[in-house]
Amino acid sequence: MVTDLFDRIKGDKGPLGKWAEKAEGYYVFPKLEGPISNRMSFNGKKVITWSINDYLGLANHPEVLKVDGESASTDGMAYPMGARMMSGHTKYHEQLEQECAEFVGKEKAYLVNFGYQGMVSAIDALVTKNDIIVYDMDTHACIIDGVRLHAGKRFVYRHNDIESCEKNLQRATKMAEKTGGGILLVSEGVFGMRGEQGRLKEIVALKEKYNFRLLVDDAHGFGTLGENGRGTGFEQGVQDGIDVYFATFAKSMAGIGAFFAGDADVIQYLQYNMRSQMFAKSLPMPMVKGALKRLDMIRTMPELKDKLWEITNALQSGLRNAGFDLGTTQTCITPVYLKGDIPEAMAMVNDLRENHGVFCSIVVYPVIPKGLIILRLIPTARHTIEDVNETIKAFSAIREKLENGTYKKIAEQIVS
Repeated sequence: MVTDLFDRIKGDKGPLGKWAEKAEGYYVFPKLEGPISNRMSFNGKKVITWSINDYLGLANHPEVLKVDGESASTDGMAYPMGARMMSGHTKYHEQLEQECAEFVGKEKAYLVNFGYQGMVSAIDALVTKNDIIVYDMDTHACIIDGVRLHAGKRFVYRHNDIESCEKNLQRATKMAEKTGGGILLVSEGVFGMRGEQGRLKEIVALKEKYNFRLLVDDAHGFGTLGENGRGTGFEQGVQDGIDVYFATFAKSMAGIGAFFAGDADVIQYLQYNMRSQMFAKSLPMPMVKGALKRLDMIRTMPELKDKLWEITNALQSGLRNAGFDLGTTQTCITPVYLKGDIPEAMAMVNDLRENHGVFCSIVVYPVIPKGLIILRLIPTARHTIEDVNETIKAFSAIREKLENGTYKKIAEQIVS
């Protein structure tokens, strides 16, 4: 008997979907309104916003808005039409690729429309069924999805555990000797949930013992780490050891798009073999010209990165001094670890937003283990010390209610 495909969907909406009726529009798919800034409107109230990926405060910078607006007016959002290979190629796309490559110290770069889509497609293009992938267990979902497409063997190592990484490289080496393939190791420059830097220096050192190529997703390191924001590879002094470097425009540049950079022959191979770009419309001109402007500002305005780190250091030191657990973050990403279940987290976040005027992202199971709550804060150059102090005061108040059972009682009403 063949069942209706949708029967399962109707009966099991997934670990997050089962909360949709109570959560949608508030806890998930919330609507922040007004100009992108440190304070925006939510549910009719002004809130301090710690969930916007605008590290350097470029989203509404007057110079950026001017370039974005002028390009939208003269070029329109449709130009260039078609995929890059066919009719969507311009000198501005080439200019942006050249400037990105030079900025991150690589020979050549290639633009992609979206970071997630691009990473999935790049992994698919780089390996064959005879090749072996080794990757960190905490890598971003775009990497996990790219690995899932792989028809060959893959080995996962414990997060940032170099001993585990080496053991899996040994396993991969034995397997590659049998298949005649190569090894691709994938890590992140900055792990977006924990805020830890990937142990790139130690991974690159393993190249002296094992024959593998290294792909690094530096979405959160680009613009925030290293000299002039050139990324985690520069921060750790191992950029030359990264074979394929990836960064997105969605974080520090507050835009859309991403790029891969590396040796010219490798990047050219991606140009001609990444299906997500071969069969997709080109990145629209306002995004390209806007990215050129943003990149120029990152290069020439170090005060933006300095302000970001001023706020980051004040926020993180203040929270730690108040007794909060931030884990082992080494970057701007500021995770605050608390204990509780999903209904308690919902009650706590409601209190935080409605009564304290603080909006940050909430992370719960299945993204993290059951019984754990992460309140994830993303500082930006637009935030102020006043924002920091108000937030620390608010967090202290909600922690007390979480620990004394107030939210547990409210949670019982939520689930009833």
